[in-house]
Parts: sequence; C-alpha cells; structure tokens
Amino acid sequence: MPIITVTIDNKTYRMSCGKDEEAHLTALTQDFSERVAQMRTSFGEIGDMRLHVMAALTISDELSDLRRRYAALEKEVGQSRSVVEAAERQRDDASARAAEGISQAAGRLARLADALNAPVGSLPLGRRGED
Repeated sequence: MPIITVTIDNKTYRMSCGKDEEAHLTALTQDFSERVAQMRTSFGEIGDMRLHVMAALTISDELSDLRRRYAALEKEVGQSRSVVEAAERQRDDASARAAEGISQAAGRLARLADALNAPVGSLPLGRRGED
C-alpha cells in the first residue's frame, strides 16, 4: 500500500491508500482543508477540532442529501423503465396484429388473383356471373 503525505489545515499527515489512489486521496484532503479554511474565515478561531468536526458534518450533510436525491432518481428511472417497457409491449402487440392483418389481406389477394386468372369454367358455381 502506498503511503503519501497530505496537508490538512496546514498540518501534515502520512496516510496509506490503495494502489493508484494517491491523486484521489490528495484531492480529498485538499477539499477538506479548503472547507476548514472557509469555516475558519466564517467562524474565526474556535479550535481546530471543532472546525474539523464542523467541516466533516457539512460534508456528511451533503452526502446525505445526495443519497436522498440519488434514491429519488433511481425510483424515477425505475418508473420510467416500467413505462417504456409497457409501451414496447404495446408496440410489439400492435406490430403483431398489423402483421397478422397484412398476412390475411395477402391471402385474400392471392385467392382473388387466382380466381381472376382461372379459366371461366373452373370457377365455383354462383360465381360465374350467371346468377
């Protein structure tokens, strides 16, 4: 496991991380350090521990909000998928009905063409125009 040195609120820490995660951990610590600095500007010197806890709670609150929004989006996507699947089933049913109708019409047209091409004497009774 790689060990890197990071700086949070002007204090250095040695931390281990997963392989190829050094840049990510560095970015996280920079973000956290910036949040602590912003809070120090807003609240003044109230103690390092208190600033760190406040920054951590702020991040935790943002994470909680994002989780709620993510869950709502997942639910919405699930509902949208259901609507799409129902529409696809309806489309498939309509296509099958249309294909069946076309097949029946083609059969009728083929029988009509056969009847028109048949010799006059071979038509069934009642269909020779002798009615």
